[in-house]
Amino acid sequence: MVKTEELLTSKETVELIDAMGVLFPDAKAELTHKNAFELLISVILSAQTTDVGVNKATPKLFAAYPTPEAMMDADVNDIMEKIKTIGLYRNKAKFLKKCATQLVEDFDGDVPNTRKELQSLAGVGRKTANVVMSVAFGEPAIAVDTHVDRISKKFNIAPPEATVTQVETILMEKLPRDMWSAAHHRMIFFGRYQCPARAHNHDECIMIVNEIIENKKSN
Repeated sequence: MVKTEELLTSKETVELIDAMGVLFPDAKAELTHKNAFELLISVILSAQTTDVGVNKATPKLFAAYPTPEAMMDADVNDIMEKIKTIGLYRNKAKFLKKCATQLVEDFDGDVPNTRKELQSLAGVGRKTANVVMSVAFGEPAIAVDTHVDRISKKFNIAPPEATVTQVETILMEKLPRDMWSAAHHRMIFFGRYQCPARAHNHDECIMIVNEIIENKKSN
């Protein structure tokens, strides 16, 4: 049973995430990509932009620059032109060119698979690194985006004053390692499609997950 007045225990957090999995059994990354390089670039572009917006821009971008080498050699103005429908496109174009250059010069054109190496790349913070580690390389990780942060606090997994890093740590402590990657996708889908940031009947969201939890217990 999801409570609303105190922080959830590890057991209750697992039950909540399992309930979200019942609602969204196919929750996964919605950024269109064919390889780790395309995923990395797409996640960089997704900052303060919807996945839908990114997916509309990247086909043209990847057709022109399918590899780090091609993007490294691109004119930054040409990159800007291809992603101009995306928010903050000027700065992001510079990040993409620099990131591609780093991939070629520091990693032989391959996307690294450790958080430290990923975060050494232009435009890559902890959240982006966690997404790439989880989705591209199958490493257990929890990427705390706005949905994960909001849902964690809305359902009292984490306290309202927790930072993004603290939310990540709390989720990692309360969930078994083999749930980390699935959990962040389920929470994103739940926050995007069931419990959005805009005004809605949150009591209904609580009721839905509680019904699932109670049904699982009785079966």
